[in-house]
Amino acid sequence: MNETVREWIAKAEGDYWTANRELHASEWLNYDAVCFHSQQCIEKLMKAVLIHRSTVPPRIHDLVQLDRVLASSVPDWSWPVEELRFLTRAAVGYRYPGEMADQEEATQALDICVRPRERLLALLEELE
Repeated sequence: MNETVREWIAKAEGDYWTANRELHASEWLNYDAVCFHSQQCIEKLMKAVLIHRSTVPPRIHDLVQLDRVLASSVPDWSWPVEELRFLTRAAVGYRYPGEMADQEEATQALDICVRPRERLLALLEELE
């Protein structure tokens, strides 16, 4: 595993633990941040797998599009599109005024994040 892949993983893990801490904070909870960092974790891990497979990841943030690229590089990869859409929408939609995440949406974002994170980390180990 090269240094670039390791850095993507470290950044993804930082996002994962930030989302976790924020969801369980006792003051000044920021549910928008939970959603954003949950999406960022998966985006960065998908890109880490692509780089590890010698594929240059596209400069996009849409997890559904990244999923398609990843599936073409790793044939046994697939993830429910509706979950990837939720994370993508949650990360982008809540960054701007007019829409705010609530506890239920933040919990759902982190719950979704946990499963592909585990699978992507395992996939990186398998590809080693």
